Amino acid sequence: MSYEARLTELGIELPEVAPPVAAYVPAVVTGSYVYTSGQLPFVSGALPATGKVGDGHGLVPADDAKAYARTAVLNALAAVRAEIGSLDRVARIVKLVGFVSSDPAFSGQPGVINGASELLGEIFGEAGRHARSAVGVAVLPLDAPVELELVVEFA
Repeated sequence: MSYEARLTELGIELPEVAPPVAAYVPAVVTGSYVYTSGQLPFVSGALPATGKVGDGHGLVPADDAKAYARTAVLNALAAVRAEIGSLDRVARIVKLVGFVSSDPAFSGQPGVINGASELLGEIFGEAGRHARSAVGVAVLPLDAPVELELVVEFA
């Protein structure tokens, strides 16, 4: 089954490529790789939540942030598709870098970024297994709770 068909089977429609919020492009192709810029969890041009991730009052719950990581990776895949024409050209998801705007007491960044990693596995199977970093940071652009980057090999 093709990866594009797999998206349909999963009931997933990739969004339009999110316009850059500063001086950069959403993705760059070099050789047989696509490198995405940091992708935020935009839904229809807006962030569904802002703030730091953690367990206390006024913080973004980790389960919500995990869902936002899933949304952000769909935005990254949209940028990849825009560069190479079809996700069926994907040979492998090479690397995922995830940033989580974290309350100082929060150490669950890997669980948050699993939202993206698990979806890549659902879509791409073995080709979706990737190297990864999950990093806690003090703040992200536009006060987003998560930001992701992908490196994708294509044929």
